Amino acid sequence: MSRQSYSSIRHHRMILWGGVALLALLLLLWPVATHSDESSATSTDHRIWVMSVQGAIGPATADWMIRSLRQATESGSALLIVLLDTPGGLDKSMRDINQAVLASTIPVAIYVYPKGARAASAGTYMLYAAHIAAMAPATNLGAATPVQIGAPELPGQQPQKPDSSPEDSQDSEKSKDRGSTVPAPATTMERKQINDAVAYIRGLAGLRRRNADWAEQAVREAVSLDAEEALKQSIVDYIAQDVDDLIQQIDGKVLDLNGHPHTLQLTPYQLTRVQPDWRLKLLSVITDPSVAYILMLVGIYGLIFEFYNPGLGGPGIIGAICLLIALYALQLLPISYAGLGLILLGIALMIAEAFSPSIGILGVGGLVAFIVGSVMLMDTELPGFQIAFPMIAGMGVAFAGMLAMMLHMALRARRQQVVSGKEALIGSQAEALSDFSGMGRVRTHGEVWQAHSKMPVKKGDILTVSAVDGLVLEVEDKA
Repeated sequence: MSRQSYSSIRHHRMILWGGVALLALLLLLWPVATHSDESSATSTDHRIWVMSVQGAIGPATADWMIRSLRQATESGSALLIVLLDTPGGLDKSMRDINQAVLASTIPVAIYVYPKGARAASAGTYMLYAAHIAAMAPATNLGAATPVQIGAPELPGQQPQKPDSSPEDSQDSEKSKDRGSTVPAPATTMERKQINDAVAYIRGLAGLRRRNADWAEQAVREAVSLDAEEALKQSIVDYIAQDVDDLIQQIDGKVLDLNGHPHTLQLTPYQLTRVQPDWRLKLLSVITDPSVAYILMLVGIYGLIFEFYNPGLGGPGIIGAICLLIALYALQLLPISYAGLGLILLGIALMIAEAFSPSIGILGVGGLVAFIVGSVMLMDTELPGFQIAFPMIAGMGVAFAGMLAMMLHMALRARRQQVVSGKEALIGSQAEALSDFSGMGRVRTHGEVWQAHSKMPVKKGDILTVSAVDGLVLEVEDKA
């Protein structure tokens, strides 16, 4: 390769990497929210931001809510209303949202809406943390028991016997007193999770002066309530038909805002509806466990391919980008580092099988480690935060196919007779490099040899090596 061509390739690589860095910078600095319905606002209107949160509470939702709350505060909004409909979500994401709400300098209203919506599990904690908790008719909340963290029990596995402790006895007595059919926590880890969640939600209830006893019951026994019962038991503050009805009910309310009384003055008002932005959509995609899983594998194999085929550039750049995105997504998700370690070990063993065939021992071990690690990777049982099993099965089948192909090639190579020296030349084809009769030169196996032919030969003729006499090849017409 000439110095000029090498310099050209290096120049193109620098441009490509510069473009990638510029794109990443633009993604980070792009405006973080999109709004609508502001055109008719007047200077005397009180601006109220409204956003809709639907589905599981994860890193993308938490990031969007926190950014929207910050922008609502900076824009001088009088109130942020969150329309909530969720089956639950990740504990860390929920706590991040609640911390932002508790520290907010503007009131936040969590409104379970529309009719038929729910604020289950993490949604219940969010309701308790809000300055204003409201529900639409025919909605429900509760079932706030933490989902077990860790790998699910294997089929046929016997449940662990509960450890005997005074804390267990107290939990059992509480369950009996309430007439609950839910058993007391069986393991120390479960007890720690339950008690931590109880302390957390009771703290929120005390701060907002809401029903702490029912909150504890929702955590320990996974009970739920409809909107009417929630209002009667002082769990929520209002039942409203829609956003306008809610605003009319809370206008003039005096609430505690960071330890100081705050009077809501909301009329006249102008609604600003916060629309999902590109960042929410992007984070929602890359923090999907299945997508993060695929990005991780593409990144690892892209870098491996680049290391063994240096100079291509494309696989290395694509692999690096995919791996960085996957690592960013995985650090936001509840992953098992044991599972991640098994995946990396499995890939390493399968690569080792390709370069030092062991009749399948390394490859099979790597395949087993890869599949087990993939199953263990997501350290939660929450719906929506699991890697789809068909995807794991598909990747396992693909790697098994690659392993079978490598084993087939290795076995076929072992069966072949080793040929070298004269034996490798006899029967091979040679190309005449000039016209000759008797002695001349031919090329075979990329080498130039002296050759002898009994028949006249023309340049370019394809000949067959019939014998080797020292450094001279006996050749004859291929026909």
